[in-house]
Amino acid sequence: MTDDARPTGDGHAAQLVSAFAANGFPRMPASVLMAIMVSEEGALTAEQIAARLGASPAAVSGAVRYLSTVGMIHRHRMPGERRYVYDLPEHAWYTASISKNALYPTIARIAESTAKELGPRGAARVREMAGFFMFLEERLPALLDEWNTLRESGDGAN
Repeated sequence: MTDDARPTGDGHAAQLVSAFAANGFPRMPASVLMAIMVSEEGALTAEQIAARLGASPAAVSGAVRYLSTVGMIHRHRMPGERRYVYDLPEHAWYTASISKNALYPTIARIAESTAKELGPRGAARVREMAGFFMFLEERLPALLDEWNTLRESGDGAN
C-alpha cells in the first residue's frame, strides 16, 4: 500500500480536532496531534505534517513547539537522519498530559496568595478554585494508576 493509499481517519480526526478546539485547545496543535495519532507510522516529520494538513512550516513549527512543551509529543532524530521526527509519548499522549502537568498546583498556589488580598466573598470564590485544583492534583495520580491497570488488562482499548 502506498503512503497516499493508507487509511488516514481524516474525517474522524477532523471531528476530534473540532472537539478539542471547541473546548479551548488551540486548533493547529490539535490538528498536528491528530495527524500524528492517526498516521500509520505513529511518527511524522514536520514536512510530512505540513503536507498532510496543508499547513505552512511556521504553523507546524509553532504547533509542535506547543505540543512538546506540554508533553503531548516527543521530538527526536532517526539514526542517520537530519530531520526531526515527532511522535507520541510511550504510553500515549493523555498520560503525558496528566502526569507531567504542573498547572494545577501552580494555579492553587497563586489562588491562595490572591485570596489573601481580597474581600471575604472574592476570597471565598478564589479559595474554592484553589481547593478544586489541589483536589485534582491529589486525585489524578490515582486516576492515572487506575487507567494504566485497565489499559494493561486489555479493557482500556474499546
